[in-house]
Amino acid sequence: MILGKHFYFREFSFYYECRGDSLQPLVSVVIPTFNRPYFLCELLESLCHQTYLHFEVIIVNDQGDSVDFVKTLYPELPIHIIELEQKSYHVMARNEGVKRAKGEYILLCDDDDLLLPTHIETMVLEIDGYDLVYSDVEIFHYEIKDQVRIPTHTFLFAYEYDPAGMRKFSTFVPSGTLYKKSIHETIGYFDPSVSHYWDWDFFLCVSEHFRVKRVPVASVLYAFSATGHQSSNPEVMRPYLDRLCEKHQLGFLPTKNFFLLLEEPEVQKRRAESRRIWDQKPILSRLVNNKLYSL
Repeated sequence: MILGKHFYFREFSFYYECRGDSLQPLVSVVIPTFNRPYFLCELLESLCHQTYLHFEVIIVNDQGDSVDFVKTLYPELPIHIIELEQKSYHVMARNEGVKRAKGEYILLCDDDDLLLPTHIETMVLEIDGYDLVYSDVEIFHYEIKDQVRIPTHTFLFAYEYDPAGMRKFSTFVPSGTLYKKSIHETIGYFDPSVSHYWDWDFFLCVSEHFRVKRVPVASVLYAFSATGHQSSNPEVMRPYLDRLCEKHQLGFLPTKNFFLLLEEPEVQKRRAESRRIWDQKPILSRLVNNKLYSL
């Protein structure tokens, strides 16, 4: 399935207006971004194909080039753009998006994530009786051809929900996570003092006070480039991990490369089965298809 073929544009837009009513809870999709317009448009393309339609899109532009053009490119999406007045980086940018969100639920995304068509609908159904739900993910490596990410290989990231184990090794990917916005009234907003460990910190805070559920379907696509996706310099990450350990009384934990961490015996024991639904084909955005736009 190659998304981006939008010959049904008018019909879809009309369907969106008919379905996006108050009978369904409003979901706020919060997306921090910085100068990745092609990745961002792939994500927006995937949002256009969601089977659940009552959501808003909050793009937090962290001092990057203007992304106003996406409102014209994707007019059927209720897009709100927040322009940060000073460079804030990803954690504070998320906080600003959450604060401006109007939805009962928050759904987290990075600008290079992708959601398969049933993701939001599944999460809204599964959150009944819980406060936070998260799915498994397909992690994909890619190369870029003509501004399109072409998957080169993938692997399933699926691990059992283990609150005790999460205090040693995090197997939580925040991308696509859905939770009640009211959670922040108890635990506060995302903590910038732990930097790249903000998601682990958030998970530990939520699981201590609220009901959490893992949904065993890989309906989120999480990208890794050939040059690496996250900071892996132990010297850089050490102070932030120490701050996390102190905050949650975790004791001393070593800084580890993401893929080396997955080889840990305790992590291997948590591996779980999951439903895989991605056909591993690229998503073509309107920014690529529409020749009127050039960046």
